[in-house]
Amino acid sequence: MLLEFKTKNYRSFKDTTTFSMQPAPKQTGLDYSVQTEQIVQKEGKLKEIKGLCSAVIYGPNAAGKTNLIGAMDTMRAIVLRGNIQNASEHSSPNEAAYSLELIPNNLGEKACTEFAIRFTESNLLIEYTLKLDLGNFLEVDYPRRIVEECLSVNDKLIFSRGKTLEVFLLAPIKQYVNKSIKRKTAKTMDIARSSLSDTELFLNNGFKTIFAKDLVALILKWFDEKFMVIYRADAIKVMRKFANPKENTVYIERTLTDAAKAFGVRSNALGYRQAADSDDVSLCSIFEDKKIAIQADAYESYGTIRFINEFPLVINAILNGGTLVMDEFDASIHPMALMNIINIFHNDEINIHHAQLIFNTHNPIFLDASLFRRDEIKFVERDEKTNQSVQYSLSDFRTADGIRKGEDYMSNYFVNRYGAITDVDFAPMLEEIVSANSEVNSHD
Repeated sequence: MLLEFKTKNYRSFKDTTTFSMQPAPKQTGLDYSVQTEQIVQKEGKLKEIKGLCSAVIYGPNAAGKTNLIGAMDTMRAIVLRGNIQNASEHSSPNEAAYSLELIPNNLGEKACTEFAIRFTESNLLIEYTLKLDLGNFLEVDYPRRIVEECLSVNDKLIFSRGKTLEVFLLAPIKQYVNKSIKRKTAKTMDIARSSLSDTELFLNNGFKTIFAKDLVALILKWFDEKFMVIYRADAIKVMRKFANPKENTVYIERTLTDAAKAFGVRSNALGYRQAADSDDVSLCSIFEDKKIAIQADAYESYGTIRFINEFPLVINAILNGGTLVMDEFDASIHPMALMNIINIFHNDEINIHHAQLIFNTHNPIFLDASLFRRDEIKFVERDEKTNQSVQYSLSDFRTADGIRKGEDYMSNYFVNRYGAITDVDFAPMLEEIVSANSEVNSHD
C-alpha cells in the first residue's frame, strides 16, 4: 500500500513535492476510503498503518499532473533497472524514465533530483530515498552520480549512502538477512564499500548480494508487480502470454468478455491472437455464431478499446493489492462506468487486499463530497511567473476558508476557490484572425 511519494527537481516540480496517501489529521467521514494494515515490530508487537484507497488529481492543461505521475514512473524504472544510466529499451512512453537528462528543472543552476517513497508490504513499512546528481537539463554527457541513498524498514534505518556507506540495524529484517551473514563486520563493510559504483544503486547490488537478498526481492517485486504506473493511458497495449504462441489461434478471456458486455461491447466475445510468425498480440472482436474474428479496433469504439485495455489492470490491482496510478484514466469512458470502478476500490468486501486507485482527470463529476474525502482530492497548478508546479490537497484548506462538510466542491472549483484552474479565452485570438482574413479578402 502506497503511503507517500516525494520528488524534487523533476521537470516542472522544482521544489519538494509530497503526494500523500495517508489520511489527513481530523478528517472524518467516508471511512471506507481508509484502509488499515498492521506492521510487525519488535517482539511481535503490531502497529497499525492507515492509507487511502483512492485519490483523484485535478488541474488545468500543462499544470504538471502528468509530470507527477511521470516522476513515479521514473523512480520505478530507475529502481527496477538498478542504475541511473540511460536505458536502451523503452517500455513506457515516459522518455524521462529512460533519458534522464530530460529530468532536471534547471539550465544553468545545477541541483540534485530527489525521489522518496513509503509503502507497506508483507507487514513491513518500507521507505526508500534517492538523491541524484544528473547535471543540467539536456546535459547528456554529464558524469552522473548517486549522492544519497537510504533504506528504512519499520522506521529503522537499514543503510545510508552519502559521503560514506553505513549499514546499520539488521535486526528489524533478520528473517531476510542472507544466511552467510551472522552479523555486520568490518570485512563485510569493506567489501560493500568497495563494490559501490557512482551510477549503480546499492540496494540492487551490494546490499542485495552481501546482506539481504530476500528483502531486496520483496521490494523489487512490489515495484514491478504492485506499483502499476501508467504514464499515458492512451498508450496501453494489451499483452498476453499464451501456452502455444506459435499457433495462429484466438484465446478468449471470459472475465474480460463479461466485463466488456456489461460495458456495452457489441461482439459475442473478446480474445487475443498471436500470429505464428510474430510476437505481436492483437485484440480481436469475436462473432461466434459466424465463426469469425476481426481486429477489435476496426469494430469497437475507442472508448471500448480503452476500457478493455484498462480493466485487466483493475482486476490485477484488486486481486494483488496493487497501487494503480493512471494518467487520464477516465478519457473516453462513460462516467457511470468509472463511478462503478471507483466504488469497487471503496468496497471493503471486494477490495480485501487494500488496492489503491490514483488518477488525474479534467472531469468535475468526481468533485463530490459523497464520493471522495477531502484528503483524496488533489490539485496541481503551475505558477505563471516561475513556471513551477505545486501539488496540494483539498484537506490543506482550513475550515475557515469555507471547506466544510456538505460543500459543493464542483461549484467552488469553478469559481476558483481552490486554485488549479485557468481561465481560457480563445475569442480575442480568433477575432484577430477573422479580422485579418477579412482584410486580405477585401483587397483581393
